[in-house]
Amino acid sequence: MAKATPDLSYSGQEVRKYDNDRFLTCLFAPAERRESLFALYAFNLEIAKTREVVTEPVLGQMRLQFWRDGIEKVYAGAAVPKHAVMEPLAAAVKEQGLSRALLDRLIDAREADLEDAPPASLDCLVNYADVTSTPLLQLALESLGVREAPAQQAARHVGIAYALTGILRAVPFHARQHRQMLPADRMEVHGAKQGDLFELRSAPELRPVVAEVADRARDHLAQARGLRREVPRAALPALLPAVLADTYLDVIAREGNDPFAARVQMANPFRQAKLAWAAVRGRY
Repeated sequence: MAKATPDLSYSGQEVRKYDNDRFLTCLFAPAERRESLFALYAFNLEIAKTREVVTEPVLGQMRLQFWRDGIEKVYAGAAVPKHAVMEPLAAAVKEQGLSRALLDRLIDAREADLEDAPPASLDCLVNYADVTSTPLLQLALESLGVREAPAQQAARHVGIAYALTGILRAVPFHARQHRQMLPADRMEVHGAKQGDLFELRSAPELRPVVAEVADRARDHLAQARGLRREVPRAALPALLPAVLADTYLDVIAREGNDPFAARVQMANPFRQAKLAWAAVRGRY
């Protein structure tokens, strides 16, 4: 693993600051592939924060259209807009031969963030996790030169698991925005109230809802690991978020599936050591 250097690119700095988990996984990638990963993850940050930086859905649509137009120009060989992330993303696309369909899919998926309705069911939540996370991991694999089907399948399961785990950890953040990301059907089954969620009350009825989402995340981790023997070692940096998902899910379980417990939102101090140990063993 290479150490982070003080002369990080803008993309590297943004990922280190706002997506530190993925930044740490990048440090296990070959040096010549790392900048492409930084560009991808910085691009993901840009589109993922759309809802937080606009005041109206139409402005969010305009922001996403900027990225669609930029991607169109990248693949058309035209000059891309001057933007601190668009330009390195264009370089990554050209250098690594990244799939346009995956980039388009990520942008399209973020339109769901402009709506206020909660996911109707746990399956709907899993689908949201799939479309907003899987293409990113598959692009990361392409950046690492890995395109084999088993690795792509493993990336899908890791992407879903990591996204579901992140949604659970972000319950308080979303609640402050009066946004419910926990599935409506499971909330109803367990008698959990949206009012408790938005008032940041740690109601006991919320905990079985969290437990069900966590169980689904663990199921996807198990499916990803079932493919491990078919996945080349070169894919590891893209799949290491599985290690972090496990770590966070363990904390959630220890806190009784209380999404408002302080430790659930805290960064684990042993993250880097866990990643390093997994990388040494070639495991995700």
